[in-house]
Amino acid sequence: MADRMAAADIDALAEARCDRPFDILGPHETPEGRILRVFHPDLASIAAVMADGTEIDLPRVRGDAFAGPIPEGDYRLRATSGGGVTWECEDPYRFGPLLGDMDLHLLGEGTHRHLWRALGAHPVTHQGVAGTRFAVWAPNARRVSVVGQFNRWDGRRHPMRRRGQGIWEIFLPDVAEGELYKYEILDAHGHVGHKADPVGFGSQHPPEKASIVRDIAGFGWKDDDWMRARAKAQDRRAPISVYEVHLGSWRRRWDDHGRPLSYKELARDLVGYAKDMGFTHLELLPVSEFPFDGSWGYQPVGLYAPTIRFGPPHEFRDLIEAAHQAGLGVILDWVPGHFPTDAHGLAQFDGTALYEHSDPREGFHQDWNTLIYNYGRTEVQNFLIANAIYWLDEYHVDGLRVDAVASMLYRDYSRNDGEWVPNRDGGRENYEAIDFLKNMNIVTYGEHPGVMTVAEESTSFPKVSAPVDAGGLGFGFKWNMGWMNDTLRYMAHDPIHRSHHHDLMTFGLHYAFSENFILPISHDEVVHGKGSMLRKMPGDEWQQFANLRAYYGFMWGHPGKKLLFMGCEWGQPEEWNHDGELNWHAAEQPMHRGVQSLVRDLNALYRGQPALHVADAVPEGFRWIATDPGQSVFAWLRMGEAGDPPVVVVSNMTPVPRHGYRLGVPQGGHWAEALNTDAAAYGGSDRGNMGGVTAEDAPHDGLPASITITLPPLSTLFFVAGE
Repeated sequence: MADRMAAADIDALAEARCDRPFDILGPHETPEGRILRVFHPDLASIAAVMADGTEIDLPRVRGDAFAGPIPEGDYRLRATSGGGVTWECEDPYRFGPLLGDMDLHLLGEGTHRHLWRALGAHPVTHQGVAGTRFAVWAPNARRVSVVGQFNRWDGRRHPMRRRGQGIWEIFLPDVAEGELYKYEILDAHGHVGHKADPVGFGSQHPPEKASIVRDIAGFGWKDDDWMRARAKAQDRRAPISVYEVHLGSWRRRWDDHGRPLSYKELARDLVGYAKDMGFTHLELLPVSEFPFDGSWGYQPVGLYAPTIRFGPPHEFRDLIEAAHQAGLGVILDWVPGHFPTDAHGLAQFDGTALYEHSDPREGFHQDWNTLIYNYGRTEVQNFLIANAIYWLDEYHVDGLRVDAVASMLYRDYSRNDGEWVPNRDGGRENYEAIDFLKNMNIVTYGEHPGVMTVAEESTSFPKVSAPVDAGGLGFGFKWNMGWMNDTLRYMAHDPIHRSHHHDLMTFGLHYAFSENFILPISHDEVVHGKGSMLRKMPGDEWQQFANLRAYYGFMWGHPGKKLLFMGCEWGQPEEWNHDGELNWHAAEQPMHRGVQSLVRDLNALYRGQPALHVADAVPEGFRWIATDPGQSVFAWLRMGEAGDPPVVVVSNMTPVPRHGYRLGVPQGGHWAEALNTDAAAYGGSDRGNMGGVTAEDAPHDGLPASITITLPPLSTLFFVAGE
């Protein structure tokens, strides 16, 4: 029997360095007939049990190797341990390959848009047997095994089949939903390590690191109405007001050891709250699995796994579906710019710089101590672009906000001379990353025309939100970081000095229509010592609240879609703390509830008045009426389509009321004071214009009629024509 398993093969199996297990193990036709070979450590004996119940003992060849003749037909293995325990199991090495030629071709070409359907761990029935198929890309590995509790984390037991294009695969019978697993890799340098599945659909709760087999098929979506209508709801002409949320710190259950809410609880509480507040979208800080809470999700390891912190994948789908049932879109923060160096992640995955650049001048982020994807490698682009499609396909996500785009666009981002590698033309632009972003947008909009992609891009890189065929990067929208920085600098000044900084509030209109902008007051503005939005404002407490209300009015009246981080909608007094929850007690206090009521009403006004949103991205929808540096007053006109009532917005950024202030308007008749941030309901002094004014037939500010109004202190007012 010894010649039926070569000594070298047995040694390779025993030493966990066999890269061709299917050539050795399982049933094989030989000149002597059909021979079954099995390698299984720590057994006293093993037998093949044929379909008719016949049991055939397999003699031990040497060590943990067994082999013997068996007849044609299916079989199971009956194993007996040294302690006398007997059990039956399937033989993984009797099953044929799973991935087809087309999958392998597309994976090798780097064009497999549904890569996750080929790679990863999938519960399936194969050749009539239930189990899980595993597949992973590790082209430079010498051997890859699936390890888990089902095989005592022993890499000798289930080495995988090497396929073309650097893919390894195996079908493991009886491994089912919920099993822990990793890939044990004998890497290019002969070192052995355990890696989480790059395309795994589930993970253990950090700090544990294993992947979990998750069956993501079969969710019964009931959001057809939303999916059909969302393209209109996400067009640049639509009212888009985004509530940005860190799921772990929005609310906590203090009656349950302070745990964060689950996806199912968020589906009820968060969705209900955002709907009540009048937001149109939720934007979730990254939910792809990540090891370190302090990264807020921006250093992900499991790009294909919704974090287990709040529940399993189907419960994340429950959250998305609840949002859609409530008429809310869901945007995910997506992080294709870098990944952490954690040993169980993508770093040196098969002993080589597989996903990252090998040269640290290209592959290491100095700011974040993370690794940068090698966008010039087609398989890496495929991995990332397929991930974008994955969230849109499998979870019905409505948009992706792409993090840190500026760090991807420039090779010298946050680097000194000599610390970066120029492009082929000697410049700083990262051509490969630019191509990746273009391709990502082409594919996502091509496969899901109703979605939106949003760039967090902090430089003046041209045409970020222009179509690719028009020379752009292809994003739907771009965060207006310049507007945010300038206006917050202005608001930080004592009102007595604001007249000297008037241009900080007006400069944004010089470029407001160069991109499809979102005005972002995000999490980044209320952490790391920057203070809360309320505490950024000068003056005593009353003035801080009034300044904040006036600023929100200015923001909602300004061209551009809106984004507000959780807690900012009621003026939380403290900075955001990701380890706690929002200060809901403060939200119950009258002045904070006033700000909350204001944001709710601003959202309603913004959604209800087409002039405030349909022309957000085109200059025809905006006209300055007056900018008055001496009195720190700003007044402008918002216009929609023909027949839409125009809206006049006026901000007084001093604590001095202005009586008899005259402004030009485009038409006569009644102008309703649709919103006044100084109203008593919002915590203001309740000065204003008694619900509205009537325009005089007296030209002013280059317009055919005019109104005379009272400007309350530190306030923004909205006047709507004909109401």
